[in-house]
Amino acid sequence: MKKDEKEFLKSLIETPSPSGFERPVAKIWREFTKKFADRVYGDLHGNSFAVLNPQGKPKVMLAGHCDEVGLMINYIDDNGFLFFRPIGGLDRHILPASRVRIWTKKGPILGVIGKKAIHVMPPEEREKVSKFENMWIDIGVTSKKEAEKLISIGDVATMDVHFEEMTTKMMVGRGFDDRIGAYTIAQALRIISMRKTLKTSVTAVATVQEEIGLRGATTSAYSVNPDIGIAVDVTFASDHPDLDKRLLGDIKMGKGPVVDRGANINPKLFDLIVKTAKQKKIPIQISAAPRGTGTDANVIQLTRGGVATALISIPNRYMHTPVELVHSSDVDNTALLIAEVVTNIKSKDQFML
Repeated sequence: MKKDEKEFLKSLIETPSPSGFERPVAKIWREFTKKFADRVYGDLHGNSFAVLNPQGKPKVMLAGHCDEVGLMINYIDDNGFLFFRPIGGLDRHILPASRVRIWTKKGPILGVIGKKAIHVMPPEEREKVSKFENMWIDIGVTSKKEAEKLISIGDVATMDVHFEEMTTKMMVGRGFDDRIGAYTIAQALRIISMRKTLKTSVTAVATVQEEIGLRGATTSAYSVNPDIGIAVDVTFASDHPDLDKRLLGDIKMGKGPVVDRGANINPKLFDLIVKTAKQKKIPIQISAAPRGTGTDANVIQLTRGGVATALISIPNRYMHTPVELVHSSDVDNTALLIAEVVTNIKSKDQFML
């Protein structure tokens, strides 16, 4: 990654964007894509669009969601402790004894999710997973009145962790699912913008609210009305302990983008992706998807009269935790593969079944 690309990615990962509260990340994404897109805009839902060659045909949509899982404050007790509900699929195992940032209109507030010391836990309690209603955030105040001067009901919080690079081209951060997808489609669009001849119209969309039901992809795909759609998300790497390859397949970090094959995927678009990867010597991995995927590709395929759809995923370890890992070469190769595939799209008829 070049310096400006890395800075863009770091900004995306470190900026809060729980589902329904994606505006800070959307602003960063739109500012970056303005450098090379013909048109950049938003919609009433919060989706962000960057378009190349608006009058071209066929219409291609690239989608990567920019929201992350998080917490929402829903109650403050008399002593100023904050209680919360999850936004998206949060793992209750990992929350206690974590630092969080609460994002208020007055600025971020540091807090900790309290945890009873092991010394005062009865043995049976040590084996239990805390329920959300039994967890609280401590912001260091002593009363509800004091807390309400800082916090409002409905404020959101994220884990207080940062983007960092490892020595092995691995990157660690909160919410790579799926701001890495939003990053990748922006990068793909930038590569496409450098091509001298582009007949297709390409719209990259940083979609919102995927984590709570693929909502942004539903509205944005309807408005873009594409002929071809490629969604970019993360998928489970199975190359670490305690995962069953018989269930998840053999997916490795650093071995290339993962291309889904199955009911959610147009088979001719799948073949084009595989053929292009082979021609350009881009490593790929194949994943079996026997039904609709839990990604934006699902709703894109079913938009209006149907869309020729593909899903290209980036291997990810420890999804929906504060220590998600992705490999930089997988990210770079995903953006390059998408750019090459879009360049090879001539007509929507080539995907008719």
